Amino acid sequence: MIPRACGWAADASGGSISKAASPWGVALAAKPGQFDRMSYAIRLAAEDLVARASGALFWPAQELLCVSDLHLGKAERMARRAGALLPPYDSRDTLARLEAEIAVLRPRTVICLGDSFDDGASLAGLEEDARLWLARLMAGRAWVWITGNHDPGPLEIAGTHRAEVQIAGLRFRHIAEAGGAAKAGGAGEISGHYHPKVRLAGKAWRCFLADADRMILPAFGTYTGGLWADDPAFDGLFGPAALAISCGGTVARAMPKPRASTRSR
Repeated sequence: MIPRACGWAADASGGSISKAASPWGVALAAKPGQFDRMSYAIRLAAEDLVARASGALFWPAQELLCVSDLHLGKAERMARRAGALLPPYDSRDTLARLEAEIAVLRPRTVICLGDSFDDGASLAGLEEDARLWLARLMAGRAWVWITGNHDPGPLEIAGTHRAEVQIAGLRFRHIAEAGGAAKAGGAGEISGHYHPKVRLAGKAWRCFLADADRMILPAFGTYTGGLWADDPAFDGLFGPAALAISCGGTVARAMPKPRASTRSR
């Protein structure tokens, strides 16, 4: 069931969001752009969305939180396959940051855009406290798992499992489809998979990539690399007015999406 619309407002102290008398969506429609330091408002296919500094996407009118590429269990998977031994705290850190967003935004629906688990065995490999933590986050809200290339089949976990899902004017899937697919049926497209990143002041930052019809989310998981926003993989997916919205830390900041011709060698 699609959750009802609800009013939201941002706290002037920076990033804390609470119920308010005026619908946040109305404010976004009237004034797109920087909403507060932790939130950048953007309109996608006539829907008002908020890109968060955490790398999560919030849809106020649907009380919906969307994250991509959690890659839970990556350290365990690498150790299991005799790869690099990483500190085994990635899943806990990812869940802690997800819990923080849920506590602030109080969504009725959460959509995970695929590659939520690093492989098909990663769910079983999660420590019991992490599994219980995830169960607590899921309790009392609709939770949708979109299948990804790392977790291609339904897993033994509660929630709804889908290859893609459409809610109102937006379609959610793991990998963006080139060409006019984003506009099929008049729907905008929200996806993940690529882990986009952008360079600012000599440092790499995770980022959203978006134009009027399509958005690609950054990876939310702790142990995740990234693909530069000017990589040829993004050619043909975005129009010339596309934005890169950097995230990480406490600021969501928009800039024109770098083009392939500006790629640093």
